[in-house]
Amino acid sequence: MQMLSKHWFYRGLFSVLLLVCCMQAQTLKQVATIDLSGPKGERFDYLTMDDEDHYLLSAHLGPGILYVVDLKSMSVIKRLATAAKPNGSTYAAPFRKMYVSDTLGKAVAVVDVDKDEIIKTLEFKSETGMPQYDSVARKVYVNLRNTNEVAEIDPAKDAVAGTYPVDGCRYNHGMAVDSEHHRAFLLCNGTKTLTVFALDAHKAVAHLPLPAGADVVKFDPGLGRIYAACSSGFISVFKQDDADHYRKLEDFAVQKMVHSLAIDTATHRVYAPEQQENGQPVARMIVYEAIESGPKH
Repeated sequence: MQMLSKHWFYRGLFSVLLLVCCMQAQTLKQVATIDLSGPKGERFDYLTMDDEDHYLLSAHLGPGILYVVDLKSMSVIKRLATAAKPNGSTYAAPFRKMYVSDTLGKAVAVVDVDKDEIIKTLEFKSETGMPQYDSVARKVYVNLRNTNEVAEIDPAKDAVAGTYPVDGCRYNHGMAVDSEHHRAFLLCNGTKTLTVFALDAHKAVAHLPLPAGADVVKFDPGLGRIYAACSSGFISVFKQDDADHYRKLEDFAVQKMVHSLAIDTATHRVYAPEQQENGQPVARMIVYEAIESGPKH
């Protein structure tokens, strides 16, 4: 009986230690909360990091507020009318142009930032998702979410260089780009997968499962991590082992309706806005520290 008791004691102790280990084996750790002044419970949208001046810009879509964290003053210098539902945007710095996807307008507006004017509108046969600029290839890529394709735009000519089908992906909306390896990370809501797309070979090289409601995806090249914000209550974290090999580290639990995030690539911190806490309305930004000893699957 004594030996049996010891057996169950050590087995129970091992289970507790294993549980503690698993609970600590996270990829992110909340380190700060920033209360925002806007109305609580209303939808946030895209975030952008200004790496040069170290500012975080957050769009509070519901009330129409732009938050600038750590900026002393700001002003709107001009408003430009685009096609229906301007959604994502990307900046091609060498060309001094901003590319704005007008989702329901099935178009991409090209903005000359020196003139503060829309100089061209590229039209497609599909609703457009998130565009991204590849700084090495010097091309702009945009999701065509109704046709499950990625379009390539040449910023030198503002012309569509080609459209490429993404096998195994349906309704691709969110996009991030690894310029060094010419890889696009696509959030495919129809298949609930993160699809890694080779921009040079024009083919999918990996599909990884996602929770429901994936919207915004960001890439941290310093850690080789991909983060996807999912409104069902998770930030999915993936690891890039090399250009063709990827694995999920964790579905990190967050509040529901968190569908956007941004990364400070200098500190590797992740920022995500919350509009609710356990069903109650809030308006705040959560700051997460990256933990590099995340679980390996």
